[in-house]
Amino acid sequence: MKFSMKVLGMLTAAMFLTSGLAIAGPEKNPLKPRVPAKERVKAKKNKSPYGKKSKKASPEIIAEGKAIFEGKGTCVNCHGKNGDGQGPAGKVLNPGPRDFTNCKFHKKRKEGELMWVIKNGSPGTGMVPLIPATISEEDAWKVIAYERSFCDKIRKKMSVQGSS
Repeated sequence: MKFSMKVLGMLTAAMFLTSGLAIAGPEKNPLKPRVPAKERVKAKKNKSPYGKKSKKASPEIIAEGKAIFEGKGTCVNCHGKNGDGQGPAGKVLNPGPRDFTNCKFHKKRKEGELMWVIKNGSPGTGMVPLIPATISEEDAWKVIAYERSFCDKIRKKMSVQGSS
């Protein structure tokens, strides 16, 4: 009897885990806003100290953002080292984390929306609030500048403006 209960328990756990993995993966609608509609207008007005699309962020700010993203911000766990939403924890989330390599996402979303999500979490997703418990607002702006750098088109504009 004990053996059959153990086997049944293991089969149930395996079934639960594999069904969860089967529905997890990349985000289904990368352009869908994650800020609730009633908060979106206000969030969009929140401006980055590094300019529109963080184009004025220096290489040093982007490097600081990377260190926070990969370190105390714990962003890398879900969004992955490449920012593609395929971090170890991100692979099992449904919906999947944002893919910051998607340039269409960056074109559509304002810095203030990204800040709102870092500050408040993202309803219906695995994204939890990070400010003030994990990082500061200043840290979050640096992370956003780094996230913007994952899109090659934006990265090239940052390089051109940073060298002028």
